[in-house]
Amino acid sequence: MYLLFVFLAVPLIEIALFIKVGGAIGLWWTLAIVVFTAVLGTRLIRAQGMMALNDLRRSFDELRDPTEPLAHGAMILFSGALLLTPGFFTDAVGFALLFPPVRMAILRYIRSRVQVTEFTVHTETVRPVNPSEDVIEGEFEEVDQNAGSLGPGRRGH
Repeated sequence: MYLLFVFLAVPLIEIALFIKVGGAIGLWWTLAIVVFTAVLGTRLIRAQGMMALNDLRRSFDELRDPTEPLAHGAMILFSGALLLTPGFFTDAVGFALLFPPVRMAILRYIRSRVQVTEFTVHTETVRPVNPSEDVIEGEFEEVDQNAGSLGPGRRGH
């Protein structure tokens, strides 16, 4: 029900703002502002996105919880979608999401609403395959040694 309200309210707000702003400054200035915010937003998203990606890499390198950098990256991505959507309301929300304090406030709110009951980390040592080595692919079958049957090459005593 909440999403239905959002999908109905946002276009109505955008239409009302277009009418008000267009009536106040004219059609061409209104369109120029919309195009300018899209171009500016694209540049800001690129810079913020690279910083978020570097934070995510750093969290992986330092074996820290990547939740926060991932959340920031998702909000920056959402901000980019809003900034590319023509409209004044979506631009305002998109630019607001570019400010780290706004993202942190949203993240704190989400954390207060979500409860993690279990967090398990599984580690496994895997030997990287060297491309210069020969790799032999094959199939295998596990044999239960307690089954009592004699396998190939075995003799009973």
